[in-house]
Amino acid sequence: MMFTRSALAALFLLSIYAFAANAQPDPRLDRARQYDVEHYTIKLSFEPKQKLVRGDTSVRLRPLKAGLKTLEFDAVAFSFSRVSLDGRDLTFRTIKDKVLVDLPAPSDAERNYEIRFEYTARPKKGIYFVEERKAGDRLVHPAQIWTQGQPDEARHWLPSFDFPSDKATTEKFITVPKGQTVVGNGETVAVTENPDGTATHHFRLDIPHPTYLISFVVGDYVKISESFRDIPLGYYVYAGRENILPLAYGKTIRMLEAMEEITGIAYPFNKYDQTMVANFEFGGMENITATTMADTEIFYASIDFMRGNVEDLVAHEIAHSWFGNNTTCKTWADLWLNEGFATFFEAAIREKFYGREEYLRKVGVDAENYVNHTATTPVSHALYNRRAGDTSVLFRWPAVTYNKGGAVVHQLREQVGDDNFWRGVKLFLERHRFSSVETADLQKVMEEVSGQELKWFFDQWVFRSGHPKVRVTNRFAANKKAVTLIFTQTQRVSPLTTAAYKLPVEVELKFADGTSKVEKVDIAARAKTVTLKAEKPISEVTFDPASKIPLAVFSGPGIK
Repeated sequence: MMFTRSALAALFLLSIYAFAANAQPDPRLDRARQYDVEHYTIKLSFEPKQKLVRGDTSVRLRPLKAGLKTLEFDAVAFSFSRVSLDGRDLTFRTIKDKVLVDLPAPSDAERNYEIRFEYTARPKKGIYFVEERKAGDRLVHPAQIWTQGQPDEARHWLPSFDFPSDKATTEKFITVPKGQTVVGNGETVAVTENPDGTATHHFRLDIPHPTYLISFVVGDYVKISESFRDIPLGYYVYAGRENILPLAYGKTIRMLEAMEEITGIAYPFNKYDQTMVANFEFGGMENITATTMADTEIFYASIDFMRGNVEDLVAHEIAHSWFGNNTTCKTWADLWLNEGFATFFEAAIREKFYGREEYLRKVGVDAENYVNHTATTPVSHALYNRRAGDTSVLFRWPAVTYNKGGAVVHQLREQVGDDNFWRGVKLFLERHRFSSVETADLQKVMEEVSGQELKWFFDQWVFRSGHPKVRVTNRFAANKKAVTLIFTQTQRVSPLTTAAYKLPVEVELKFADGTSKVEKVDIAARAKTVTLKAEKPISEVTFDPASKIPLAVFSGPGIK
């Protein structure tokens, strides 16, 4: 998912909340499971004027233990007409946001169960009905029906285990008036015309994925097609707005090529669609094989100075096909493994297209946005988000998960070195293909490929909040052939933050004759004094000249 600029601006000013933090995962942020869902078969039709959904969903699952008498599913404000197993009615009851289903006999852990739910719903979230909008005689956008699942909105229209740790294959049958376009996950198996003037669109995706990535879009669209090797690409735009395609989506194939080259991993799925929708809260959402994007964001591509932002949006959602849809955070506390990496790959794709300087500029902007965020929100959460149990605030501070996350991935790259980092990325994606991941999985891979012990890195950058603030005092010797540097870390000390960051900082000494050299200083204490000697008079001292630690803020006399 990517935020709009207006959403970021509003969220930037929200108030903060205190929380307790230790530099380790919190098992309470995971969710216990009774069963493993293997497959969802979803049949839907709609009454748009009433914003009504008619559903018939079958959930095939395997109990994780024997002896279960009741199965619990996420389901918010459904009206169930029938719940059944093998054609036999089951007793059930709804409690708050759950439906509890009684099995006819205690569960057998060696058996699959397929629970069928027949229902209607008027979802307040999850499925959104958008009316046609006109400006005079000009159509602004057609009527639409679209989904948004992240973090836990699927439960408003799909009885399910609505948490990212559980992945299942899906099959959807979407019935709409004949002639309307339907975009869904995976391959289109068939489109069947019905006697009543409707058509049923059948989609299937045989790669397991979490519920928050299940999606569809219904509306009047023009589809433009091309292919990336043998992978079909679809672009769904409003009639009359086809001219936006090359401006917004023109680099899609190059971006897919870049991601494959950079990661060493082929695009993991069998198609990639991009669809614009109206009234979308976010900039884009990486629904698996079928990204949804806000039309307002896409239309910015027609403005020259805004086109780069749209390019980043398209790159961000493409990157999620590797980080988020292939590997998926096991719990929402580790959302940074999706969003931080997707933000990092905005910069990595820019590096591939435009060079190292542009990469560092983008990483620097992300770091600066995060630092500016902390000026008004001193404590929000760490990258590992211990407030993730309350999903209503999961995206309240995107500057942490996204901007800081992207900058931390860059710093990890610099810490382990380029070759090790990219080998680690490839190994991470291979080892955890189509699975759920935690920060510990990334740490383990990067330690393996680099031979470094990285607990300190993940403790201070991922599991604790904030960032280092370092005041530096320079004392030049009389002949300026030596300089004494006094480093003082000034970030606020609390249980939430790191008192003394370990900072392997490069210091560039510039000499009066125009030459320079770089020395490395390891700062691991709240205060440290270092004297650097030189064979020539020193004219200037620069800290972190290669931007290897952009989240470390240096200040002091002569430092801009």
